[in-house]
Amino acid sequence: MPQVDFYVTEAAEADARLRLACRVTEKAYLAGLSVLVWCRAEGELARFDELLWTFADGSFVPHESVAPEGGPTGAPVALSGGIEPSSLPDIVVNLDAEVPGIALRVARVAEFIDGEENRRAEGRARFRRYREQGLVPITHQVGAAPL
Repeated sequence: MPQVDFYVTEAAEADARLRLACRVTEKAYLAGLSVLVWCRAEGELARFDELLWTFADGSFVPHESVAPEGGPTGAPVALSGGIEPSSLPDIVVNLDAEVPGIALRVARVAEFIDGEENRRAEGRARFRRYREQGLVPITHQVGAAPL
């Protein structure tokens, strides 16, 4: 069963949650882990893709989208709008409103919640879903300081 970490920030700016996810994705990449970023909201996934190039000066996180047939990517960070890759990543960075099925088959899942009320409610529902699966999610309150 995976370790599930919820990263929670009070910030409600449009990109607060995505920037936090960029920081966690970069840390996983630098630790040598393979990462799948899961988000079925096309506009939000495109914005995350853009932020991976710009979220921090001097930062570089090689990434690419999962192919329509789910074939392997050449990058350590794969972006998916709902297609599962052919091989399991080390960590799933979930930016979706729901818990993806693949999240229960990997070693680690990272969830992100910001101060926006709808996303908070979706996050609470995902937290409950993990607990219903017998998991004990860990919550990390994150301020403005880097992780």
